[in-house]
Amino acid sequence: MLPRRLECSRCGLGHDAGTLQGSCESCAAPLFARYDLDAAARTLRRGDLAGRRRDLWRYAEVLPIAAEREIVGLGEGMTPCLPAGRLGAWAGAPGLLVKDEGANPTGSFKARGMAVAVTAAKRLGARALFVPSAGNAGVALAAYAARAGLPALVALPLDAPAAMTSDCRACGAEILAVEGTIREAAAAGRARAGAIGAFDLSTLREPYRVEGKKTMAYELAEQLERLPDWIVYPCGGGTGVVGMWKAFEEMEALGWTDGRRPKLLVVQSERCAPVVRAFEEGKEETEPFPEPETCASGLRVPAPPAGFLLLRALRESGGAALAVSEAEILEGIRAFARLEGIVPSPEGAAALAGLRRATRAGLVREGEAAVLFQTGSGAKYGEVIARALP
Repeated sequence: MLPRRLECSRCGLGHDAGTLQGSCESCAAPLFARYDLDAAARTLRRGDLAGRRRDLWRYAEVLPIAAEREIVGLGEGMTPCLPAGRLGAWAGAPGLLVKDEGANPTGSFKARGMAVAVTAAKRLGARALFVPSAGNAGVALAAYAARAGLPALVALPLDAPAAMTSDCRACGAEILAVEGTIREAAAAGRARAGAIGAFDLSTLREPYRVEGKKTMAYELAEQLERLPDWIVYPCGGGTGVVGMWKAFEEMEALGWTDGRRPKLLVVQSERCAPVVRAFEEGKEETEPFPEPETCASGLRVPAPPAGFLLLRALRESGGAALAVSEAEILEGIRAFARLEGIVPSPEGAAALAGLRRATRAGLVREGEAAVLFQTGSGAKYGEVIARALP
């Protein structure tokens, strides 16, 4: 269903959903797609989804498409939610479930956001696409742009994992390698994107990547008898957190839930923790984190583009934000692989380390149900995985 309008997440200003849009024209905050949820509720019923397509587009009533023929898809979504008792016992949460986003077509949760964003951008007339990335978002854009038949520009830090750069090239994307972090890559990439007329799909700078990411919450509601007490999530740019929080609001309007939402546990690296720092200091905005450096490249986002939305979701959920050490991340990689047979991304391992800290600190209490998001396959992180081994 096409959205009725786009609405600024900060000032509430409406924008035309029928044209390509970036951020709010008034305050530059992210735009949210708003649907006719009363109409959607008549057909999008939680108990009547069995016969639908087995990808994230099964929730079409709350996604920006008018017809299935518009979809630029590779089978994204409907990732497994796996019981992980041994890993949970190690982390202090025996009933742990792992949502394994590495099962997505491009090997990470980024496939969800890019599938929806590229679909919407193509429908609205984009002729070329651009994203700055630490790696996985670039791979996803390159793949979905190729699927859509559109040129793609990906700006990456010079030290991005080599496998991700190779995958971008394999899909035909133009690569701009930049010294520094994703922040510097974004600045350099936007200059090039402007010159070639590429539409910017950066994190929370357009309305539809968040729509793809929100489907993680819809899937949890469908896969589980009841939503968990906690969602444990590794946080870089934060689109997934923002998207899932939006989805819980929508699901309440659709009658899928009783209004009880999970608490959010956001995990970052101690070496790049702008959200954790702002949360602990009681701030409403994040500030750039100095000298960011972590083996979890997806967490090396020193200045999240919409930190106020992350902090708002955390506080509304009654959740928490924790930072973990590099050693804990490497330990998490070993635990994931040896206890459950899942070779995780460093970001997923960071989430596990954060959960272990949270149980030891009494934040996540005995008997509370937790779902941990393992956000990507470890296959693209060969050098980091090797470091984790004895």
